[in-house]
Parts: sequence; C-alpha cells; structure tokens
Amino acid sequence: MKFIAIIPARYASTRFPAKPLARLGGKPVIQRVYEQVAGVLDDAVVATDDQRIYDAVRAFGGRVEMTSTTHRSGTDRCREAYDKQGRAYDVVVNVQGDEPFIRREQLEALKRCFDDPQTDIATLVKPFAASDGLAALENPNSPKVVLDAGSRALYFSRSVIPYLRNVPREEWLTRHTFYKHIGIYAFRAEVLRAVTSLPQSPLELAESLEQLRWLENGYRIGVGISESETVGIDTPEDLARAEEFLKHHPEFNH
Repeated sequence: MKFIAIIPARYASTRFPAKPLARLGGKPVIQRVYEQVAGVLDDAVVATDDQRIYDAVRAFGGRVEMTSTTHRSGTDRCREAYDKQGRAYDVVVNVQGDEPFIRREQLEALKRCFDDPQTDIATLVKPFAASDGLAALENPNSPKVVLDAGSRALYFSRSVIPYLRNVPREEWLTRHTFYKHIGIYAFRAEVLRAVTSLPQSPLELAESLEQLRWLENGYRIGVGISESETVGIDTPEDLARAEEFLKHHPEFNH
C-alpha cells in the first residue's frame, strides 16, 4: 500500500500565531514535523493557506501545496491537498503541523491498522497510567476512547468512558485500562473524500469531536495503541517545554 502524509499548517492561530514557523532546536516547527514523517511514509506534503509557510517549506526542500483559507478543519485541508497530488495513494495520513515529536513506531502502528481490509480510518490511543491521576482522566480536553474486541473505536468522549459502576472513582485507574485519544488520523483515499462531504452530526456537535461524525455515518475506525505521548505545541509555553524535551531526546535531531 502507498501512504502519503499530509500536514495541515495554518499561520493564523489565536493562541500562537505563526506557530509553524516558530524555531525549535534551530529549525521551524513545520520542518521538524515534515522530517519525522518523510522518512517513514512514501511521501509527505505540507498543506497551508499562507505564503510565508509555503516559502519556508520550499526553502528546506519540502513539498507543499497552497490551499483555501476557508476550510473548517484540517481534514478538509487534507482533502484539497490530496486532490492536487495528481497521483493515487491508498492511504492519506493527516499529521498535525504542531506535532514535531511524532514517532516512527506511531506511524507504523497506524499503517498496521490497514492490514484489516475493513478499516476505513485509523487513529491512535495511549493507555492512561495510574500515575497520570484522576484529574488527567477527567480532563475534558483529553478525549477518551472505548474499543471493541477487534481494536476498533466504539465511541469517543470528553467524559470518562466507560463508567465503572460500584467502584470508587479514586480506584478507577487501577481497576480498568482507559484509553486517551491521540489526534492523528489516516484515511483510505476514497473515505477521505466521502467524510469531508458529510454534514456535521448530532454527536459531533454535542461533544465537538469531528471523529464522531464518521462513527455516526458507519465508518470503521481502527485503533493502534501507542505507549508514547505526543508533545503538541499549542502555546509559546508549550514551545519552551518542547525545547527542553528536545535536549533530552537527541533521536529527534536529524
């Protein structure tokens, strides 16, 4: 199978404007993301709506597509960039432009989901550890996932799922394996085209989770399990933490 990574990267961000061009270990954040995926998947391309990001990617030798400024989501931006490729791939991997520490093994776990011909979409989860604490489990900004016996997603929620009846809440993390969603997706090419044409669904609007639209419409989401946390960059404070992380993880310096 042929896999292409598409990396949506916007310049405008309320919490961190120009984030893709911020320097991390001497390189733009977007370059670090690109280098992490380009060596693992068959191709990689940045999808942007801003000339400054376009020029920066070209400057480090990366592939880049200019896309519309009106997209509602990174998935929509991915679809436009994919349609501009002029060649066919089996699977499109949507890698967030602020995930410079995505690991080879995480991308490989996504790829393995498509060994099952019934997988339409793939994503990743990480088991919560007891040491994470109840506050991390209950954080609504950290969506949870429940899986079926075939490692497919049954449901995503900002609430804690499942609810452990007759178990004290402080014991939940020691009595059950809860899964934290890692927001990276891979789509069969024809599925990407289909899901970007769907209207928003009731569950999606209720929880503000785009992936619920796909489940509500019957798409099967395969789930790979990762023991590694991703280190996303949403704010300038996150960038400072990422600099510290980079110092202690030389494997991310290409």
